[in-house]
Amino acid sequence: MKVNKKKMTTCKISKILENTYNNRVMSTLDHFSGFYKIYEYGYKEPILVSGVDGVGTKLRLAIDCKKYNVIGEDCFAMCANDVLCHGAIPLFFLDYLACGKLDSSIVEKIVQGIAISCKKTNTCLIGGETAEMPGIYRKNDYDVAGFCVGIVEKNHLVDGKKLIQEGDVLIGLPSSGVHSNGFSVIRNIFSKEDFLKSFQEKPFYETLLIPTRIYHFPIHALLKEFLIHGLAHITGGGISDNLYRILPENLSAVVEKEKIPIQPVFNYIRKKGNLSEHKMWNTFNMGVGMIIVVSFEEKDSLLERLHFLGEKPFILGNIVKGNKKVFLI
Repeated sequence: MKVNKKKMTTCKISKILENTYNNRVMSTLDHFSGFYKIYEYGYKEPILVSGVDGVGTKLRLAIDCKKYNVIGEDCFAMCANDVLCHGAIPLFFLDYLACGKLDSSIVEKIVQGIAISCKKTNTCLIGGETAEMPGIYRKNDYDVAGFCVGIVEKNHLVDGKKLIQEGDVLIGLPSSGVHSNGFSVIRNIFSKEDFLKSFQEKPFYETLLIPTRIYHFPIHALLKEFLIHGLAHITGGGISDNLYRILPENLSAVVEKEKIPIQPVFNYIRKKGNLSEHKMWNTFNMGVGMIIVVSFEEKDSLLERLHFLGEKPFILGNIVKGNKKVFLI
């Protein structure tokens, strides 16, 4: 008897997706699009906030090490953290997965990684697309992108360009490691043998493949109690590029590098690659995954709340008058 592998794969994927659904999802994988109802949601002036991102060349290392679930977890985290920067609660997520030759077991692991992360944040994985593209991708290659849509009340929208003020304080939340940026640099420095060498009592690749941290819960806990002036997700370009994006035109940010608890993995990368300080700080997050901008008056209460939540926050700088620059000193 001939087995329809594509049909079996769709059935398994459908079950994974359905496990993330709530009563607002109206579609199934049989539809050409995902349906999600937002009427009667309780918002007076709802704003939809959307984000799209991928995993970058971290994919190459994950594929080579056959750690496919990491791909999905990173894809969701990169999108969800961007949406979070405007105070939005994620509603639903879709993925786009392209490959040279479809392997149903690999696709299942990637989608399962996305679904697990979605479930943690009560986000519905309502659909996606899997494209088999021989000639574009090699047999064992995969690429994945994600699309996240969230919602926020208009008067609760976090917009640093409008809210950040002189004297505000910059508070950092630790990253879980390298996250999903800088892997082209890493892959130029380290050989396949280097990735297998021990680092902190485990193969180095395991440290590099730690999934991007999702900041959903601590940030939304803060948003219920404090007026957050700005949020910056530290991705490609490091602290400078991402903090710059939320600054008003008449203000600058001063970041004191010595106040940042730099994780050992970054020192290891720098030493091995003989990289300049400028290259490191403009490529990697250096241990900072999310920056919170808050008034000086609220900083102590906010730090206390973060510690209560089990976080390890640190003050890394402040906002000063200027012409929209980020100074790393």
